[in-house]
Amino acid sequence: MFCRGVRGATTADGNTSEEILEATRQLLALMIRQNDIRSEDVASAIFSTTPDLDAEFPALAARQLGLLDVALMCVHELDVPNSLRRCVRILLHWNTDKPADELVHVYIKDARQLRPDLCKLPPVDWDELEEWIAAHSNHGAKSSRQPPQEPS
Repeated sequence: MFCRGVRGATTADGNTSEEILEATRQLLALMIRQNDIRSEDVASAIFSTTPDLDAEFPALAARQLGLLDVALMCVHELDVPNSLRRCVRILLHWNTDKPADELVHVYIKDARQLRPDLCKLPPVDWDELEEWIAAHSNHGAKSSRQPPQEPS
């Protein structure tokens, strides 16, 4: 088994918590579904946003989708002039037997321009995707885990 990196990117409609989380949940759900990723095989994930997205940590979307025991990190991308704005990127490290050439990297919405060579996804049924996300998430709550209690 190898640890492979599967990438994805999308754009958020705006700089609000819900818009960042919605875009990130959609992207992460597509990455999971297109690659048949099981949560127990995810080693870690790095989430990045362009500097104009700072209303929420995009990694919260992974917690909402049940990735509770996975190491997650959020960072900002470099602020390169004329680069794509409102962009969320994910690098998911995943333990798999799949060869690298069978991984499906997911670029959706305006982020498709970043890697047109990797935009081979079939058309996305957004309503069906939202139903899948709702069935696999607890995104109504900030986290399903309780913080550790201090000893008395």
